[in-house]
Amino acid sequence: MAKTDKTGAVAELTNEFEGSSAAVLTEYRGLTVAQLKELRVSLGGHAKFAVAKNTLTKIAANGAGITVLDDLLRGPTAIAFVKGDVVEAAKGLRDFAKANPLLVIKGGVVDGKSMSPAEITKLADLESREVLLAKLAGALKAKQSQAAATFAALPTNMARLAEALRVKREEAGE
Repeated sequence: MAKTDKTGAVAELTNEFEGSSAAVLTEYRGLTVAQLKELRVSLGGHAKFAVAKNTLTKIAANGAGITVLDDLLRGPTAIAFVKGDVVEAAKGLRDFAKANPLLVIKGGVVDGKSMSPAEITKLADLESREVLLAKLAGALKAKQSQAAATFAALPTNMARLAEALRVKREEAGE
């Protein structure tokens, strides 16, 4: 690569690192071009999958303030830059790796925190953001319903107590 091409590639990679919420490094040795295309399609809008030279990736990552990837940049490396839902992208990578064992997840970085392959797999096991938000909304609604029932029970119980007291006084002849 010419020096200007390398500078451009580093700048592009730096922009990808800075604009992504996560980056997952994989080894793609043995995968065909068709399989890589299938992986890109399976990631959809959640991530951009790119093959890059390790030295250029290291320079770009360091330029973006990410220094935890240096140990992972050995052998042929491809990077999934996640701009959408991190969980969905991790699921896509995990599922593709199950179907194509030649794709090996090396690790990555999520919001500046280093992630091991096992942690990325755990992340993939989470439910999607929408499902988690729906569960949270349901839990909050249930708590509000319980609070409303409790507040409504106070005047009802007071009225029953007053009626019971009135009946008792009538029976006593007061």
